[in-house]
Amino acid sequence: MKFPPTFLDDIRQRVPISEVIGRRVTFDRRKSQPARGDFWACCPFHSEKSPSFHCEDAKGRYHCFGCGVSGDHFRFLTEAEGLSFPEAVERLAADAGLAMPARDPDAERREKQRATVMDALRLAAEFFQAQLQEADGSKARAYLRDRGLNPATQKAFGMGFAPDSRNRLKEFLAGRGVGKAEMEAAGLVVHGPDIPVSYDRFRDRVMFPIRDLHDKAIAFGGRALQPGVPAKYLNSPETEVFSKGSTLFNLANARRAAKAAGTLLVVEGYMDVIALAQAGFGHAVAPLGTALTERQLELLWRSTGEPVLCFDGDAAGTKAAYRAAEIALRKLAPGRSLRFALLPGGQDPDDLVRAGGPDAFAAVLQAARPLADLLWMRETASGVFDTPERRADLERRLKDLVRQVGDESVRRHYLQDVEERLRGFFGTGPSEPRRRGDGGERGERGRFNGGGRPRGGAAGRRAMASDRLVRSPLMQRGGAGAPSLRETAIVIGFINHPTLFDEAFDYFADVELPHGELDQLRSLVLDIYADSHPADRDELLETLERRGGGTIFEKMEAKVRLVRLWPFLPEAAPEDAREAVRQALHLHHRFLALHRELRMAEEALGQDPTEAVYAHMIEVKREIESLSGMEALVDGFGVLSGRPAKSI
Repeated sequence: MKFPPTFLDDIRQRVPISEVIGRRVTFDRRKSQPARGDFWACCPFHSEKSPSFHCEDAKGRYHCFGCGVSGDHFRFLTEAEGLSFPEAVERLAADAGLAMPARDPDAERREKQRATVMDALRLAAEFFQAQLQEADGSKARAYLRDRGLNPATQKAFGMGFAPDSRNRLKEFLAGRGVGKAEMEAAGLVVHGPDIPVSYDRFRDRVMFPIRDLHDKAIAFGGRALQPGVPAKYLNSPETEVFSKGSTLFNLANARRAAKAAGTLLVVEGYMDVIALAQAGFGHAVAPLGTALTERQLELLWRSTGEPVLCFDGDAAGTKAAYRAAEIALRKLAPGRSLRFALLPGGQDPDDLVRAGGPDAFAAVLQAARPLADLLWMRETASGVFDTPERRADLERRLKDLVRQVGDESVRRHYLQDVEERLRGFFGTGPSEPRRRGDGGERGERGRFNGGGRPRGGAAGRRAMASDRLVRSPLMQRGGAGAPSLRETAIVIGFINHPTLFDEAFDYFADVELPHGELDQLRSLVLDIYADSHPADRDELLETLERRGGGTIFEKMEAKVRLVRLWPFLPEAAPEDAREAVRQALHLHHRFLALHRELRMAEEALGQDPTEAVYAHMIEVKREIESLSGMEALVDGFGVLSGRPAKSI
């Protein structure tokens, strides 16, 4: 039986080759580096006393420097255990949790089509590179020159130019024998039932090929050259060969460079990766317009035990670091973690390298902090811990985070780390309470003036601060019983993407909503799932219509569509919708907690107008304002169709 190459690749990606080989050999502890997926052992195919048999998870290959044998997962099982190739595939598929494919003529046809799609993408990459050198490409060359990218760097990354034409690429591909179906399947043209004639997706853009682990083009990113274009950066849509959440820009090259560097860097965009490579940091990768996904983390960990996540030094960059830390917690294992490098002064890596040279960026990497430090920073950065209750709440939050760690031994060490940090943080006498979580130093807000009253008249300032908070968009529901836009988006996002019910049904059922139509809509959906399990969105909406909820749904969805919250609408890619709903739930729960904390702070200030109480209320206010400006919900979402999304 012939197995689809994609199926075999999937097995190789899911099962580390060291896991297959480790069942028959004992790896040498002194020579092996498990954190880097690099293992040595005595060869199972010939007798030897010192280890010369090497396997590498990143490449999925083994080689013996003594007898010369080499191969992949399947070759090892056929040679070491005498299995036939189909038997080896069947065993490894079971290890990977994959069902064996049935003989399927349609699947074989699709596999042939996939090869044709790859041919179309290869030809498109050649076209874009050639266009960069033509007369029309002069403005693209000028842009790249202004960004400080030399011709060698441009060539190394296969950079190109998409001319400002609706059919130049299409005509070029047709002239090379690429059919209409292959162009559409490759995402190179915009097409659809309401589009009489398809047209080039990328126009008047600097082009970046997005390559797979075999260094073959599977998609493109394009940077607009004209201002005011709806999507400054535009990626190819998801296709048979390209999944945005499972791809990292420059991973093939970065994995090779990581051997010398000892790690991988994760930055935010194409230009950061390219500028760093030109400055000598060739081990950088970037996600493609969304927050880092679990699948992308797995790709990183296959190459290095502790990748360094380098984010822009602004509020959005810090929040992106916090999001990545949350995702990584559940997947931590011995020798597998993250480090975080936060850039200074709102700069991105490109800015820093151009202003201060490679040494400035190297200094930032040198100061990278471990995941445990980042979690501690987040939970203590804006808190006042001057009562036993607040200190107990900090301890509870930290331990709740740590309990998410899946590996038992790592979780135990994290709990010990939290205990040690808490003892050091609260280890002062009662006359010297710790105020802020950054360094534990007693700040100016802890000092009193005269008879215990705050400087500047905190009681007199209470009304002003309180009024500003009440007027904040975050604090307003829009009228008695009216839901906020975020609450509406959460419910609509679940309904438009019913697969989320399989993953997070309890979150949908438990989210706090005001009494009214939105809560009624949620109750109808819960009743539907109590009676049956709709197969898809259409079936869910049909059942909702029969039960009298269709009008409410249409009205609520119209609100979300009106403000262009694309990730919550049915057109969004599943990965975008999942991340958007997850972030919306996180913000919603945080908003409610801050709202309750604000009420308590205002009541406390009315009863005890001291500077410490006033400072606490101001800190809550600052966190609310920071939350209101948070872009994490929809940054990068909706780019599959080139549509910008508005933050909640």
